[in-house]
Amino acid sequence: MRHVAALAGVGVKTVSRVINGEPNVSAATIAKVTAAARTLDYQPDLHAGNLRRADGRTRTLGLLVGSVDNPFAGAVHRAVEDVALSHGVAVFASSLDDDPDREQEAVHAFLRRRVDGLILTTVSQSQAYLAPELRRGTPVVFVDREPAGITSDAVVSDNAEGAALATRHLLERGHRRLAYLGDRPVIQTARERRRGFLEELGRAGVATRDVPVLEGLHDEESARAATIALFDSPNPPTAIFSSQNLVTIGVIHALRELGRHHDTALVGFDDVPLGDLLEPGLTVVAQDPQEIGRIAAERVFARLDGDHSPAARTIVPTRLIERGSGELPPRQGG
Repeated sequence: MRHVAALAGVGVKTVSRVINGEPNVSAATIAKVTAAARTLDYQPDLHAGNLRRADGRTRTLGLLVGSVDNPFAGAVHRAVEDVALSHGVAVFASSLDDDPDREQEAVHAFLRRRVDGLILTTVSQSQAYLAPELRRGTPVVFVDREPAGITSDAVVSDNAEGAALATRHLLERGHRRLAYLGDRPVIQTARERRRGFLEELGRAGVATRDVPVLEGLHDEESARAATIALFDSPNPPTAIFSSQNLVTIGVIHALRELGRHHDTALVGFDDVPLGDLLEPGLTVVAQDPQEIGRIAAERVFARLDGDHSPAARTIVPTRLIERGSGELPPRQGG
């Protein structure tokens, strides 16, 4: 704060009043202090006297996940929390909701609380805004999606290969009229899963120009509506690859509503709760969110303990779980 005050040409108390949004500060002074704070990459230290300890740590981590509504994010959260608790550290968690503005707001809120490290799922086109924090030595580990604009540790699934595995499974059962239902293409994992799907079709000699690729489906209802529209077309698919668990749930609802769940094959990317209890059971390419969260948390603590090795990209394998829906043969004539 003293450095900000010196650069802005004001007193420390004035800086404090601006940071805390107190009244009776001129617009010109606010502008000077804000510009100085931005130049110095200053983050106000909330309750620093109460939070800081002798070793300079706050015993907290910041965790940003896609959405607490999604079981994948919940499993990552639990794994991170289990590791953190074993180190005597608390976890502040927030949902991204795939909103770039929300991403930066949440990250900056973590930093104002001087968390010791960050574990982040992100959606912005670039995470270069974190470069100053990396220079300060704050451990930052990305989960599920890799960073852009900076180099940092990341723990991810092999999304393209997992999608290719699902597609190959359907092709091997004789399907040639496949459809892809995916999340918003702005999301890195969605792009990778679409790529894996289309590349596998190409390797099998299936003309991808004739394959329905429906994207921008971010919840159950949009996926349900898209699936119903598919079956209103003259040549509906005999098999569907759904590339996100909430999308898969929407597809399941639509197939059952249409009475097509016994004659349309379905493979989903990522497991869904009670998927094994459906009839037929849901075939999935399963990720391992618990392992992703565990590795990410252990990486943060290794960095805090002095590991200065180059940033690493850790790939957690996916696996195909056959339960019945992905093993349905093509319909007669299809």
